Amino acid sequence: MKFFKFLIVPSIIFGMLYLSGCSKMDTGDQGKMPITTSSEEALQDFLKGRELFESLLAQESLSHFKQAIDKDSKFALARLYYAQAQPTPKGFFDEFEKAVALADQVSEGERLWIEGFQAAVNGMPLKQREQYQKLCDLYPNDERAHAQLGNHYFGQQMFKEAIEEYNKTVAINPDYAPVYNQLGYSNRQLGNYGEAEKAFEKYTELIPNDPNPYDSYAELKMKMGDYESSIELYQKALKVNPNFGASHVGIATDYNLMGKHEKGREQLQKYFNMARNDGERRQALFAMAVSYVDQGNDEKALEQLNQMYSIAEETNDAPAMAGDLGTMGNILYEMGKYDEAAANYEKAMQTMLESGLEQEVIDNTKRLYLYNVGKVALKKGDLKLSKEKSQEFLAAASEVNNTFQLWLAHELMGMIALAEKNWDKAVEEFGQANQQNPYTFYRMAKAYEGKGDKDKALEFYGKAANDNTLNSMNYAFIRSKAHDKLAKM
Repeated sequence: MKFFKFLIVPSIIFGMLYLSGCSKMDTGDQGKMPITTSSEEALQDFLKGRELFESLLAQESLSHFKQAIDKDSKFALARLYYAQAQPTPKGFFDEFEKAVALADQVSEGERLWIEGFQAAVNGMPLKQREQYQKLCDLYPNDERAHAQLGNHYFGQQMFKEAIEEYNKTVAINPDYAPVYNQLGYSNRQLGNYGEAEKAFEKYTELIPNDPNPYDSYAELKMKMGDYESSIELYQKALKVNPNFGASHVGIATDYNLMGKHEKGREQLQKYFNMARNDGERRQALFAMAVSYVDQGNDEKALEQLNQMYSIAEETNDAPAMAGDLGTMGNILYEMGKYDEAAANYEKAMQTMLESGLEQEVIDNTKRLYLYNVGKVALKKGDLKLSKEKSQEFLAAASEVNNTFQLWLAHELMGMIALAEKNWDKAVEEFGQANQQNPYTFYRMAKAYEGKGDKDKALEFYGKAANDNTLNSMNYAFIRSKAHDKLAKM
């Protein structure tokens, strides 16, 4: 399994207990950051929860964070962790606001950590980086501070910078297991599979009784195309913890890639049946939807997403409902049902506007809506409107330096260039889009094919076809198409 929600790892900065009633704070001799709490018992509960959470056992960590909060209602970091461990988006936002409200009542370092996380949620990655860098400057000998900054770099696809921070973490504490997971993924993204394997082997050596080391190593094997070995490793993870959802999803993805979709969905149905909460049920349903899209059965995929939406609707989980509507819109878009796709995008935005969430979260949604309007307009032949929305989106994303949205803006401009048969412009724009998205490779291949550059087209169709991405809807949209292109060329 990769990291955590919102492409950032909620690794906590921990050092000593700070009693909030004291007038002076002792930061200790080791350069570690203190934790602000009025209760020693709350601290111990928190540490138990953190250990589970850093092993990606969020469900198991919930009760410990809850106990910590019950003993100290102003325990800000426990509230932040409790928010991130929530199985649903609504649960996250409800609890996250409580953590943010306490940010001015804790130490400077804890405030930076909370505000950095808040910046990520609000789609402001440069502010996030600024806060985390200050955190590292304030506590240069805290392994979790450097891991946190490294996770930010990872999310921005700055993998070399991420590895640099992770190596600082290792130098401070070579037995800090989670950093080897992150080193493994960073090296994997750079194609350094040998280094990735070493990192995952060390990760497994340090915590052999946790499921995630086997799960992460399994994903590397999947990426390398060794599906059978991948399944064996996922099964080892499930032997350690049968409820470890990522491994059920991983096995299903391996079967999809092997063309055994029904067998994959049997694994997902097993996971759905044993699910402990709505989040796990929704995870299983989404993976089923990906499997159906990959198999070419979009109607069945929409059925799974409608089930997800119904689960979210029962608890009025607006962020989850909006996400489901957006994903349904994407499938309808790929089916050529552009009016229905547009209706889903509109409903998703309205759901967020009425959610009562913070304005920064709403603003983030409004920016993404520009992208959706622009891509639908392009397919409906309204090139003028599509160009207008692409420029409006680019300007809005640039204003807040939102990396992901800047990638999407260039993606949309590349799609416009493809429609205009401006092949060189398309190549230029897709080169500035998300380079971890297999759909980008597929579009780049189409641009090179249009240029008449068969070798480059084959290269990018090959990258798209064999990306072996875990449980990716974007990959499902184009995997078979890319394989078909390779066969024909």
